[in-house]
Amino acid sequence: MSDPSTFLQVEAVTKRFGSVSALDCVDLAIGSGEFFALLGPSGCGKTTLLRTIGGFEAPDAGRVLIEGIDVTDAPPERRPTNMVFQSYAIFPHLNVFANVAYGLRKSGLDPAALRKRVLDALALTRLEGLDARKSNELSGGQRQRVALARALVRRPKVLLLDEPLGALDKRLREAMQLELRQLQRQVGITFLFVTHDQDEALSMADRIAVMSKGRVLQIASPRALYESPKSREVADFVGTMNFFEAEIVSRDADRCVVHAASIGTATLAKAPDFAKQGAKVLLALRPEKISIAGDGALKGTVSATNYLGEHTHLRVTIEGLAHPVAVSVQNGAPGSETPGPGATVALTWNPQSFVVLEP
Repeated sequence: MSDPSTFLQVEAVTKRFGSVSALDCVDLAIGSGEFFALLGPSGCGKTTLLRTIGGFEAPDAGRVLIEGIDVTDAPPERRPTNMVFQSYAIFPHLNVFANVAYGLRKSGLDPAALRKRVLDALALTRLEGLDARKSNELSGGQRQRVALARALVRRPKVLLLDEPLGALDKRLREAMQLELRQLQRQVGITFLFVTHDQDEALSMADRIAVMSKGRVLQIASPRALYESPKSREVADFVGTMNFFEAEIVSRDADRCVVHAASIGTATLAKAPDFAKQGAKVLLALRPEKISIAGDGALKGTVSATNYLGEHTHLRVTIEGLAHPVAVSVQNGAPGSETPGPGATVALTWNPQSFVVLEP
């Protein structure tokens, strides 16, 4: 049964292409005016899910509801949705105005009303004064805005975006991320955004669904997803994470004591319910939660460095550990100097920074 408070609902949607399961009983509940991202590697099913919501793919099982209305069998033009593709799909032989007006030509609007709608959409996407320009005279960012204007001019209730920034260079992509987020807040409609770029999803979305092999692994806010992943797969995909095999030594209502052969014993203020005494677990620790200190408990050798402007990422080899420890060091901190390859360093951290995961 659908949730009446949910604007867009996906219920147990399954889709197969031959022997390949593209979507495996997917459930989603998205609120009105929410910026929601589908995040995952190529082939995880996120674009198939977007196309199913838009009516371009028919599910083998399950249903899609918008405002409580079942639209599973409705064609794309009968749904209150519109889609922006990665390729933009704008017509090269038409100017900007004609491209944006294309979807309104059969709407029955009189010419004056149609022109106003188009010019309003161009103003919304910062394309004022470019209505007569041809597509081949536009920059990549301007073509992306034309595609957005053409989708928004029909005033959909849900805008579906399939990696719309993927063709832009890094600097322009970051600028367009801010613009797209501001645009969504301005128009106030629901955005469903597909991306494989974790930074893009973290910086733009209200909530994120991480997908893998046709399944949704976790849905959470960007902060919760990064700081409190529920599985190793999510922790590994969203950012960089160090993992240490450990065992729960003891646990009560106030604390949990864990021991890892590689890093010793730590006392945590809290742990998930599955972390019973004697249980095997994984301790997960973000690179920026690790500090280099002279009295650090864990000593090792820097095997590689990667300078990234504000930060340098180090790989530190520890005797007895199969994989190097990833450490992120802020550059330019007073009185600090980033160690280079071959340097011996001592690592330390706050035990409360560990995330306890099932192995």
